Amino acid sequence: MLRFAIPLLAATAIATPLAATEVQIQSSGPVIELTINEQVKAAPDIANVSAGVTSDAKTAVEAMQINAREMTSVINRIKALGIDEEDIQTTGVNLSARYDYDRTNQRQVFRGYSVSNRVSVKLREVARTGPVLDALVAAGATDISGPSFLIDDDTAAKAQAREAAMQTARERAMEYAGWAGYSGIRLLAVSETVQSSRPMLMEARVEMAAEPAVSTPIQPGMVSTGVSVTVKYEMTN
Repeated sequence: MLRFAIPLLAATAIATPLAATEVQIQSSGPVIELTINEQVKAAPDIANVSAGVTSDAKTAVEAMQINAREMTSVINRIKALGIDEEDIQTTGVNLSARYDYDRTNQRQVFRGYSVSNRVSVKLREVARTGPVLDALVAAGATDISGPSFLIDDDTAAKAQAREAAMQTARERAMEYAGWAGYSGIRLLAVSETVQSSRPMLMEARVEMAAEPAVSTPIQPGMVSTGVSVTVKYEMTN
């Protein structure tokens, strides 16, 4: 984005996630405003997967009890893999009645109850994603989603993006100043919008809990993170 104006007064706003500071800076020359988006790619160090168990029975109580036993087996398997309890979170338990449609009589026929229970799991060793998915299925998981990959701490990557954005902004502002007949620029304001890392999503749906012959192949690839920086420069001589 490019804005070109000749203001009497320019306002500086340095934005952070926690606070914003406003400083009034007087400008006598033309002001140019640029918005630079900079992305940096990095190898992910976190993989998120979710696993669930769906159980059916004639009564709601029986369905809940069957599901509790099966899901406990899955959770125990997750913990046995060395995953911290704080990285395991229940995301939903659902109980619903099951009906089949009788085409002959054109009516719904009650068949029982269905219970589903899902947990999300944060894996801090991306290379273990495939074996963990296989272990979850072997433990009784009937539904798996993911994985999604992200960077746990992208501070360094964002700093790299920030530096590149400011360099690009300065170079571009100097070009505009030169085209407008000015020899220099003076920084007036900087504001930043932080962009979250973009996860790479994969989907794996498992219908049967069967021991696979080989480990599920997983390619984590790269994820991107970055910043959007808006700067204002005064053109000077």
